[in-house]
Amino acid sequence: MRIAIIQFPGSNCERETMLAVKRVGMEPVEFLWNESYEKLNQFAGFIIVGGFSYEDRSRAGIIAALDPLMAALTEQSTQGKPILGICNGAQILVESGLVPGIENHKIGLALTENKRIQQGKVLGTGYYNAWTHIRLSDEFQRNAFTRLLTPKDVLRVPVAHAEGRFVMNSGLQREMEVHGLHVFQYCDAQGNIIDEFPVNPNGSLLNMAAIANKMGNVMAIMPHPERTTVGDPIFRSMRDYIGEGYKNNILPLDYYPRTHAPMAYKTKADAQEYIIESIITDNNALTVQATLNQLGIPATVTRNVHWEVQTNSTEAQKKIMDSGVLYNNRKEAVIKRDKLRQPKQASFLVRAHEDVVGQQKQQMLQDHFGVDAEGIQHGIIWNISTTSDNVDEVVNQVLKTHILYNPFSAECYRY
Repeated sequence: MRIAIIQFPGSNCERETMLAVKRVGMEPVEFLWNESYEKLNQFAGFIIVGGFSYEDRSRAGIIAALDPLMAALTEQSTQGKPILGICNGAQILVESGLVPGIENHKIGLALTENKRIQQGKVLGTGYYNAWTHIRLSDEFQRNAFTRLLTPKDVLRVPVAHAEGRFVMNSGLQREMEVHGLHVFQYCDAQGNIIDEFPVNPNGSLLNMAAIANKMGNVMAIMPHPERTTVGDPIFRSMRDYIGEGYKNNILPLDYYPRTHAPMAYKTKADAQEYIIESIITDNNALTVQATLNQLGIPATVTRNVHWEVQTNSTEAQKKIMDSGVLYNNRKEAVIKRDKLRQPKQASFLVRAHEDVVGQQKQQMLQDHFGVDAEGIQHGIIWNISTTSDNVDEVVNQVLKTHILYNPFSAECYRY
């Protein structure tokens, strides 16, 4: 059984994954993103490894998800072949729509920034690396990766990610619970599902650690089962599934996401906004631009950080900006909004549904600088310009890729 170990630029977990595949009696074969897709037919299954593909630019997984290789893997999945995405591989599967398996592979959920919450306080956001426990959910789906486990089996495995929090709307959540697609959940050493840090290491909805598609041949898992022999039953299940023959009764979920056009942004009446411009090279914007151009979209991309600050005095506003918490004046500068008004350019403000970055900055200003802010909101402004005469068409093409934001973790406004 030959298993393709899929790697994109920035992947870094191929060795551990290959060792895990070998341990259970399968043959791992390295497969780089720029190899011939015809070779995929030679493999019995696929694993997209962890790491930081394209340095998580724009957001984790989205650049790799737009690579033509993912369309080829989608075709392989329709044959019933198993596809496992681990950590960054899970993020790529989510952003490509292979999980949870909505009709036409629409994006239906998001893996967004971690939040470590204990007793209502934000202890931290972003990257987190620790040992954690997972088990099958009580309603788990028996699929290509769960055949040799029960909810009584508690696995101690490591996590190492910055954007591992599963979020989705209530309609999809209910359907996933009915079908048991929230396959693995974070738990304590005794198997108790406790929705608080450190048991839930990233604030994931329902303590979700892994989800699968309805057919059960594609699974996205955020922890790293390949880094410990404790995770071997997942890979042995994959081996046994292949040995018994593929199932190819593709069934999409009933849930189908609605699309919403970005609304115009309005600053709160009692708030001051700050637009931050990088004075060094912005690799995030350059990578997004290169990806769009490879897709045939003639766009030039720049990016700004946006802060909206609510305080009850100009003195507090000055203290906040002088603190260095919101921007680094050695690398960044505050600019006027008028600078963004350019011919043949459209700007979009993207904000997380749950702004843990803004919450953390507000908490930091209070705890370390003694500055009370009534509210701080963080966002990213994406500026899309083009040489095309049809700016609206280019902008719509950009928005359809979801490269600027995932609608299940963020809001987008015309700015």
